[in-house]
Amino acid sequence: MKINKSSLKPLDLMSVVACIVLFLVAPRELYAFTTTTAITTAASATTVVSNVSCGGIPLSLVRRSCRSHGPHGFLTQTSIQRKAQADFTTIGIQLGMSSSSNFASGLLYQEQEKMIVSRGIMEEELMSKNKLITELVSPNIHVRGMGSAGGFGGGGGKVGGAKQKGRSNKKNVAWKTEAAEYAKILERVGVVRIDNVLSPTLTDQIRKYAYDLRLTSEQDVREGKVQPIQRFADVLLKTNRCDLTIPLGEEIVSDALNQVLRESPVGYTISNILSESAVLYELSCLMSDPGSQRQVMHPDTPFIQGKGPVLYTCFIALQDIHLDMGPTTWLPGSHTLEAHEEFMDDKGAKDGSYSRKDTLIMNHPAVLGTLTKGSCAIFDSRCLHCGTANRSELSRALFYFSFKSPKVGHPGNPGSIRKALGAAQLTLKALVDDLEMRKDGKGQPLIDQLKNLMT
Repeated sequence: MKINKSSLKPLDLMSVVACIVLFLVAPRELYAFTTTTAITTAASATTVVSNVSCGGIPLSLVRRSCRSHGPHGFLTQTSIQRKAQADFTTIGIQLGMSSSSNFASGLLYQEQEKMIVSRGIMEEELMSKNKLITELVSPNIHVRGMGSAGGFGGGGGKVGGAKQKGRSNKKNVAWKTEAAEYAKILERVGVVRIDNVLSPTLTDQIRKYAYDLRLTSEQDVREGKVQPIQRFADVLLKTNRCDLTIPLGEEIVSDALNQVLRESPVGYTISNILSESAVLYELSCLMSDPGSQRQVMHPDTPFIQGKGPVLYTCFIALQDIHLDMGPTTWLPGSHTLEAHEEFMDDKGAKDGSYSRKDTLIMNHPAVLGTLTKGSCAIFDSRCLHCGTANRSELSRALFYFSFKSPKVGHPGNPGSIRKALGAAQLTLKALVDDLEMRKDGKGQPLIDQLKNLMT
């Protein structure tokens, strides 16, 4: 489609340029911005946070879960603006900007962020009208004869003789049985919560490891030892937010993956749908610091007829997530063609009524990822979702990985993963087998081989 530049307002020209930059800088969320009209509308939005909600969340939920930062558990607009002042050093590190040659790019990025933030505020106001927002809870799945099958522990290892092996086999049967039920919900709804996939101690350890790695990575980038893309994946609204890729091979990372994939229903849930040939596509940690803004609603991949699910992502909370910490919001059931068609239709009626997209955001049932420490949410990449604003005084971290269907090539977004690890096309089965060998005291040869390839 040709664009007549003379007919565009200055804001429209900036929107077009911002769209191009958005494609180059952050293609993961590009799908959420499909027309100049949507961004122009976003730029003109002036709605501020209402005093009857906390992040677009009904006050009834806020009173139960939101730690107070003001009369109703949210920050005032002035303090939001103060906390959201750009840390240009951090942004520069993640974008790889030099102080001179990329000044113009930096200004353009600022304009892009302003428009996205405005659209996010508008969507927050829309969701404040939504009466169908609840917290994401784990389904009550009971395995007969096993009590609560739970998550971590039991292990599947052979240490401890026949009795221990018998208990481990029994646990594996329970996890497989649970996983079959979780998989049914995931296919139908697009998102499911599973509790206790990481032990509290290991959760604390992986959180400390991730934040230490972040500091080291930022220092390495500043000193020119590595390029930003070697440590940080692209993410929209980089101010007070980062997507830190995690290397495979560290003991703490292997411990965490072993618990989640082998000692909980998570690995079985994913393989139930994508098979054991599913390919590791992402391994990262998403960090949202105090003052990080609300993202816009988006899917990670488009809906393609006849393709089925493309990616499943597992977000693991590295601390309890309260409402004021910016929990992820999902629209259950929005991983369908019908929902995507509505989402893509952002043209309002001539009488000024809401577009189909805004009506979807305002009226569709939504769930909030107020996960407890060590619990996870697995979701279909086509399910509409967004990270909300962190108005607390604590940083929120999600350790996560994604597995891609072996039936598709490029899924529609770039993976947050170290380059060598992504190129290895590591399957779920190969990873689990290597972790089992490690648990049995036979080492982790494949993981160690991949560790040596990563820089």
